Amino acid sequence: MKADAGRKYRAYPTDVQDQVLTRWGHTARALWNVALEQRVYLWEQRRLTLRSVEQCKFLTAARADLDWIGDLPAQTGQQILRHLDQAYDNFWNPSHPAGFPSRKKRGHRLSVSFPGQAVEVRQLNRKWAEVRLPKLGWLRFRLSRALGGTIRNATVSRGGNGWHVSFGVHTGRKPAAPNGKPACGVDFGVTASAYVSTETAPRLMSPTLTTNEEKRLKVLERRKARQITYAKKHNAGKYGNRLRKTIAQIAKLATRRGNRRRDFTHKLTTGLAKNHGLIGIEDLRVKNMTASAKGTTKVPGKQVRQKAGLNRAILDNTPGERRRQLEYKARMYGSALVAVPPFHTSQTCAACGLVDPESRMGCGRLFACTRCGYEDDADRNASVEIEARARRTGGSDINSTRSIPRVRVQATGRRRMREAPKPAHAT
Repeated sequence: MKADAGRKYRAYPTDVQDQVLTRWGHTARALWNVALEQRVYLWEQRRLTLRSVEQCKFLTAARADLDWIGDLPAQTGQQILRHLDQAYDNFWNPSHPAGFPSRKKRGHRLSVSFPGQAVEVRQLNRKWAEVRLPKLGWLRFRLSRALGGTIRNATVSRGGNGWHVSFGVHTGRKPAAPNGKPACGVDFGVTASAYVSTETAPRLMSPTLTTNEEKRLKVLERRKARQITYAKKHNAGKYGNRLRKTIAQIAKLATRRGNRRRDFTHKLTTGLAKNHGLIGIEDLRVKNMTASAKGTTKVPGKQVRQKAGLNRAILDNTPGERRRQLEYKARMYGSALVAVPPFHTSQTCAACGLVDPESRMGCGRLFACTRCGYEDDADRNASVEIEARARRTGGSDINSTRSIPRVRVQATGRRRMREAPKPAHAT
C-alpha cells in the first residue's frame, strides 16, 4: 500500500524541538553523503553494488561508535538509505529523467524523514493537530486540511518561512471516469502565462514580488556579496551571524515568491482539469530552452545577459511543474492530458494550416496569415493549433470548440515542418 497523495502543513516546534530538528537535519545530510560515498567507492574499487539492506548493518555499527549518528532516530537513518536506493533506481531507469545521485551541500534544505509506522497523529481541535515523532515527542502543526488517508511516511523540513511537516498518505482514490467536457489547448508563454484556446483573454500571473520586495531583495543580495567578500578576507571564509541573517532574509523572500507562484499554478491547473475533457499542451524541453548562451572562451556567446533574463522568465512560469500537476489532476477529474510536438505552433495558421514565419513578423503579439488573411492574437492562435494537434493524437471522439476546415502541411523532418514552395511573385 503505497502513498498516492501528499499533505503538507505548517509546523510550530518549540525552541528545544527546533534545535533538535536542526541538528538532525545536518546529520541526515551528512549520512546521505557518507552512504553515497561508500557506494561509489565500492563500485569504483571492487565493482560491488551496495544496497540499503547491507548498509543498514554498517549504520547500526556507526550508531554505536559515533554519538552524532546515534543521536539521529534509527528509523530516519534507515529511511535515508531507502531514499538512496530510490535515487539509484531512478538513475538506472531509462524512462526517468533523474541523473546520478548528488551530494548535498550545507545550504541544502534541512529535512528529516520517518516511516509511517513510526509516527502517530492526533487531532486537538478543528484547526490544530499533533504528530508524535521518535525521540522528539509531540510536534504541533496547523491542520489546514484533513489527511484523508493512511499515513505511509512523514517528513519534517525547514524552508525560508519556518518548519513544515509533510505526510505521504494512501487514499485509495481511483482515476475518475471521463467527464465528457470540451477540449482545449493551452499555450504556456512568458508575456502571457497561459492562453487557453476556449477563452478570449490570456491568464496572467501577478508579479511574484511587489516593487518594494524587489528593491529589498536587491539590497539584500548586494549586502550578501559584500559580507561574503569580507568573510573571505578577514574570517577565512567562515560565515558570521550577520551573513547568516542576511541569507535567511533572502530565503524568506524567495519562499514568499515561490508560494505565490505555486498558488497561481495550482489554481490554473485545477481549473483546466475540472472544466475540460482533453487538455493539449506542448511537449517542451525546458532544459534545452533555458540553456545558457555563455559559450566558451574561444567561442563566446552573444547577448548572454538577455538570454539569462529570458531563462529566468521561462522558469518563473514553471512549465514543467504545470505539466506535472496536470498529469495527476487530469486523472482526478476525468480529463486527458496530451503533449504534442511544439514545432512551429506559433508559425502555423489555425485556420488554413499554413506554416510561414512571415505570418508573425518580429515575434509580435499579432498573427496574420500570409495566405488566408486570418488574424488573431499570436498566443491564442498557437493554443488553437495545440488543441487541433491534441485532438488528432487523443482521438476524434472528444468534443471540440472549433469546427474550421483545415489544410494540413505534412512534416518532412523531426524538427521542421516545411510548406510547399511559394509561387514566384509577379514582377
